[in-house]
Amino acid sequence: MNTLFYYPGNASMAPHILLEEIGQPFQLKLVDRERNEHKSADYLKLNPNGLIPVLADGDFVLYESAAICLHLADTHPGSALAPVLGTPQRAEFYKWLMWLTNTLQSTLIAYFYPERWVDADNADGARQVQARAEAKIVTLLDQLEAQLETSGGPWLLGETYSALDPYALMLCRWTRGLQRPARTWPRIGAYLQRMLERPAVVRAYKTEQISQPLV
Repeated sequence: MNTLFYYPGNASMAPHILLEEIGQPFQLKLVDRERNEHKSADYLKLNPNGLIPVLADGDFVLYESAAICLHLADTHPGSALAPVLGTPQRAEFYKWLMWLTNTLQSTLIAYFYPERWVDADNADGARQVQARAEAKIVTLLDQLEAQLETSGGPWLLGETYSALDPYALMLCRWTRGLQRPARTWPRIGAYLQRMLERPAVVRAYKTEQISQPLV
């Protein structure tokens, strides 16, 4: 049985929602960031980067959110969470999954942790990194808005829901404290509301005790 090591609202949210979508039994194990459990010796054996999430099934251990999402889609083909292998649609799926994790998510990390990119005593530099990251996030959300228009919706790839959608929801939720959160874009805002209505999302939010604002 899959066990997801998670913390509410973190990068484990997308895999958590996918596990709910798949509908097969799974376990959740809380990794309490407030107590630095993700830096503990036991957790570092699972993920030497000390990051959440980790997916485990017996001796099989996998980290990196995007990899976990792709693995869940591939190992549960009946859930139709990714297009058929070898098709142009599958290539588009790969493109957007990589964009979400390598472009939007990495820019969000720079916004939330700007001190990682400057010297320890460079507060002005950290503020500049954060400001540049926030400006970049706006352009990336413009790109997401344009994709929803191009695809025709209701989901990121068009008519078919996929593993991309929980990932996009998770990252868009992370913008809720920015000057211009994702929900303020017309198509993204409507898209996020559709996501919040999915039973799997409702269950995951309830389990993680996600409070307002939901996105």
